[in-house]
Amino acid sequence: MATPSDLSSRPRQRLVRLPALPPAETNYHRIRKRIHLICVLIFVALPFFNLMRFDIPKQRFFFAGFELWINEFGIIFFSLMFLMFLIAASAIMHGRVYCSYACPQMIFSEWSLAVERWTARLVTRKVPAWPAARRQTAARLLFLGILGVASVFLAFVFTAYFVEPRDLLGRLLRLDVLTAGGITGAVVTLLTFLDFTVLRQRFCTTICPYGYLQGMLQDRHTLLVTYQDGKQDERVCIECTKCVRVCHMDIDIRDSPFQIECVHCGECIDACEDVLRRVGRPGLIHYTWGETPPAAGAAREPWYLRLGFRDSKRVMIAVILLFYLVGLGVALSMRRPVLVRVAPDRTVLYTVEEDGRVVNRIRMTLANRSAEPVTVTLWVENLPGAEIAFQPNPAPLAPGQEISETFDLRVPPWPGAPDVNRFRLLAQPSNEKTPDVFDLTFILPVEKKGQSQ
Repeated sequence: MATPSDLSSRPRQRLVRLPALPPAETNYHRIRKRIHLICVLIFVALPFFNLMRFDIPKQRFFFAGFELWINEFGIIFFSLMFLMFLIAASAIMHGRVYCSYACPQMIFSEWSLAVERWTARLVTRKVPAWPAARRQTAARLLFLGILGVASVFLAFVFTAYFVEPRDLLGRLLRLDVLTAGGITGAVVTLLTFLDFTVLRQRFCTTICPYGYLQGMLQDRHTLLVTYQDGKQDERVCIECTKCVRVCHMDIDIRDSPFQIECVHCGECIDACEDVLRRVGRPGLIHYTWGETPPAAGAAREPWYLRLGFRDSKRVMIAVILLFYLVGLGVALSMRRPVLVRVAPDRTVLYTVEEDGRVVNRIRMTLANRSAEPVTVTLWVENLPGAEIAFQPNPAPLAPGQEISETFDLRVPPWPGAPDVNRFRLLAQPSNEKTPDVFDLTFILPVEKKGQSQ
């Protein structure tokens, strides 16, 4: 962290003023805030549209519009690992781009600071005649009130990732702090409020392990924010220290691009460009791939280099990520929305009814894992005269409904029938083109076989 003594010890240079340059083509602050807004909208939308949500009470995982059940743990694990690998790959490809552009902690911490400054200006403008102490108190109370409302809202959204939103809303309106969902919401609200008012960016520098992980992932092609100036009497920096004052992490980028607190947000780039272009010189802080700046007057790099594909390692990471995404898509597309499980109940091999028909018991589980009601039709092949004693058939299933039942399969014995008969039980969900096929065995009494001979 830069201190006033560090800044005052830097040599000051007299700079000849030149005609002002036009503003820089790229404003990273504006780009970041637009991306922040998009990320916030995505964060709010994901649980309400079931794009990504882990419903703990119902043991369901919603991902990309699919409702995954807990018995589909393989796909759930595959999905979560893809998200983790995506964040790690972004760090290898583009440095700390996640921290500065997409991290919720950074987004809401900066928003909290902006609200604090806005409330101070608002109170000063509305009641300039008040004493300074009263204005500060009023601004603080207004700031805390806004953060209180925001904390409740964000805690509601966060908890909605784990509890169904409509159920959670009912708990919130009833001020429920007795059940697990209500207690979770209250605790998250308190933690969010404390984060906004006390922790903020200190979380990034003291708690978050992701920043420390960057040191192991960076290499000579990592995207960095670097300060590039001449030496001694060739220095262009005018020591305005605006790059330090706009830094949310309270560091001086001129010391090193590898400071653990630096998230490479680019705010210092905008500050330097804004000041030096007024005196006719371009800024001294830039995004660079590694510490080596591009040569002056160098031709524009190819598109793949500008996207970060600067060596074979990054190309392989992108290929692996693509294969991972394709594999996840294939796994989700091959998933059957209606689960059918069938197995014979061998607690009793068979029973014989008064009319001579032989009965085998069948255990079946039907689960509708889609968002639409369906019906499941059952029938038997390769078993003459078989009757399925399961009603109703077709069986209706509401969205999310699961049925586990045992039913009778009745068959009249026929001449020459073996005691073990192989047959097929088919289950056809109404929302699928092909039926589920189960190869089972039907057991007849041994004495029936002897009588037929």
